Amino acid sequence: MAAQVQYLGTGRRKTSVARVFLRPGKGQISVNSRAFEHYFVTEACRGVVRQPLLATETAERFDVLILTDGGGIVGQAGAARLGIARALIQFNLELRPKLKQLGLLTRDPRKHERKKYGQKGARKRFQFSKR
Repeated sequence: MAAQVQYLGTGRRKTSVARVFLRPGKGQISVNSRAFEHYFVTEACRGVVRQPLLATETAERFDVLILTDGGGIVGQAGAARLGIARALIQFNLELRPKLKQLGLLTRDPRKHERKKYGQKGARKRFQFSKR
């Protein structure tokens, strides 16, 4: 039996982690053993995930398997985008300048700021009363 060729990329965003496997195929995407359209319901999230594939014109060449965990749907979509971009670089290093130019290889550092004690939230204070 021949070993199956696949390219691995890991992406993170907020508290989400996505492991992405690119395998030669016809362009099918599955997320956590579910259909792409059923997992990412909004068109905005689907567009974010497809962005690196469309930018490099490799959407029809690979089947994409995404295993994602943590955070919410938007964070998971961002993590999947970074994972796909990293996996594409493993496939072909010459795609790096194009992906880098579009900012698809940059890990978004923004995280949820924790609530502070004695306050209503991370930044919000309780209402000040003079009297």
